[in-house]
Amino acid sequence: MPHTPLPFYVPTPDAAFQAIEQPTCHIAVADRALGQDLENAAQIYLEDGPSLILTAGTPDELAQELASAFTPATQALLEDALGLVDSYCAATQMDAVRFRLERITHDSCRRFHVDHVVLRLLCTYVGPGVQWRVADLGDDAPVYQAEAGAVALLKGGCYSGWQPEGAVQHRSPPLSALAKPTTRLLLTLDAPQACGMSDDQRRIVREEVAHA
Repeated sequence: MPHTPLPFYVPTPDAAFQAIEQPTCHIAVADRALGQDLENAAQIYLEDGPSLILTAGTPDELAQELASAFTPATQALLEDALGLVDSYCAATQMDAVRFRLERITHDSCRRFHVDHVVLRLLCTYVGPGVQWRVADLGDDAPVYQAEAGAVALLKGGCYSGWQPEGAVQHRSPPLSALAKPTTRLLLTLDAPQACGMSDDQRRIVREEVAHA
């Protein structure tokens, strides 16, 4: 029989980091209400902030580097993202992380897959969240989806002791299938060298501003 674990739903991001350490847990999701200030900050950033920030560094380095990309109106978003950076570093005992905050308007990674990383944190501040399914069940597996604001931790193929049995595949929600144009604001945290991030790229913030 295929191994069909249910997703681990927990009340807080810190609890998600504890749950993901269990051998049978391939994804842990902390559903949370963002609060009005954070929701407003995320929406303002979505409209006026850079379309992409990609960098890597320690929590202190990131706090310094990212400050110029945020305004007083979006400060709550920066504080929340840096709080997740702190939690990620504390739980994984990593000194630094790869930080990616992006505006998504198209279908991105719409095929179900397992990332070639150790542990990935995903938080969609605006728009539909990540979708996932149990790989053992194939195309007939039920598809789960995170809510906006939820923090999802997913084990990648590089996680120590990772086994394909019971593995969770995930994908970005296909925006083209929605009835109206939808934009997402997605935060991704990984190990600092994930996805080919080199030491030369650290302490570099790449910004692509959507508005002229």
